[in-house]
Amino acid sequence: MAGNVLEFSDDKFQSDVMDADQPVLVDFWAPWCGPCKMLAPTIDEVANQYEGRVRVGKMNTDENHVTATQHGISAIPTVILFKGGEVVERFVGVTPKEKFAEKIDSHL
Repeated sequence: MAGNVLEFSDDKFQSDVMDADQPVLVDFWAPWCGPCKMLAPTIDEVANQYEGRVRVGKMNTDENHVTATQHGISAIPTVILFKGGEVVERFVGVTPKEKFAEKIDSHL
């Protein structure tokens, strides 16, 4: 993962994402998922672009079933933007950086 991309887990999801004082973009993925691999460079770019303003990270759904189930992840990649502990945007599938940027900007 790139330097600005965090790694989220079930154990710390509440503190790292839900209780965060800035928006958090979470990429729900798995190592065997081809489209997830295609999306990874985009997530890296978003993390660099919004460094200091938005927390950007990945959550391996194979290792973190609880959170993935709680948020209804039925297809990956799914990327969710959280703000103030609430889901404010959801993207399913490979999504262009511009689409992420448009939605993130509307929540800053």
